[in-house]
Amino acid sequence: METLDTEPSHEAAQAILDIIAPGSHLQGMHPLPGSFSNSTYLAEALDAHQTRFPFVIRRYAQFGSYDRGEKARREYSTLALLQAHGVPAPLPLYLDDTGAILGTSGIVVSFAPGKQNANPATPVRWARTLAIMLARIHAISCEQNERGERPAECLLDGNSEAIWFAQTEAVPDSLLAHEDGPSLWREVHALRQQLRPVPARLLHVDYWPGNILWQGEQISAVLDWEEAAYGDPGYDVAYGYLHLQLLGLEHAARTFLEVYEVEAEHRVENLGFWELAAAARPMPDPARLIPQYSALGAPPCTSKVIRERLRQFIATARQHAEL
Repeated sequence: METLDTEPSHEAAQAILDIIAPGSHLQGMHPLPGSFSNSTYLAEALDAHQTRFPFVIRRYAQFGSYDRGEKARREYSTLALLQAHGVPAPLPLYLDDTGAILGTSGIVVSFAPGKQNANPATPVRWARTLAIMLARIHAISCEQNERGERPAECLLDGNSEAIWFAQTEAVPDSLLAHEDGPSLWREVHALRQQLRPVPARLLHVDYWPGNILWQGEQISAVLDWEEAAYGDPGYDVAYGYLHLQLLGLEHAARTFLEVYEVEAEHRVENLGFWELAAAARPMPDPARLIPQYSALGAPPCTSKVIRERLRQFIATARQHAEL
């Protein structure tokens, strides 16, 4: 993955300000914590009335075959969709999908207050809130209309994205290097033709504590919509459930699943399949997540422990899939 190590130029940030808040003046910029892949900077400005005006510049790293401009358009349009449905997320302010101002494709959004948290004081209440928010997101239908249009531009096919590793004729190296990887790859191949049909919903695709901001016990914003997709909502549930298990929050994880099903008013179809798909993402070594969890305030964890948690998660997924 090609990353962006430099902050946006002050000239670029001021040029953005001249568009979104004429008369404002840039005061400074600094990187936001928890930006694990893309370049995300908080810019501070004073508007024409000398009132503080914070905004966020988000530029995209090159990852795989994804086009940066497409990622910018996808996240920008999805944020607009979320605003229309009352889901807490940053307000989209400016789209620079060509990089004409920012130097590379990116978006400008409002600053969302709050903190990331992977060490909640009341884990069950925390998990319940996460589940309720995910059900709200999934209430947004992404079924095509009669003209073949979807409610947000550039959405990915979430079902295909979730099983990226099963799109090849051979087991990917990342799965080959994990003791459960090759068998997981075969199981996903065998089960993918047996999935129960589910209406397409808006998917986050990366719904984990690192992309959630909190103010007190309430979610103030859901971040990072560059992978926004449409498809079976079971993947988002499975992926969130995976992270709670890897964090060692087993009771909270069970609450997350139970509350989600109550809020969504249906059981999660194809759960075992999507759990297997989610388990492929941290392979070959889930220990690489430990620094990210630590940055979110999670208690210390050893490589051995987190690897065993992943293996236990896979074993449970196989039971859910009736393998």
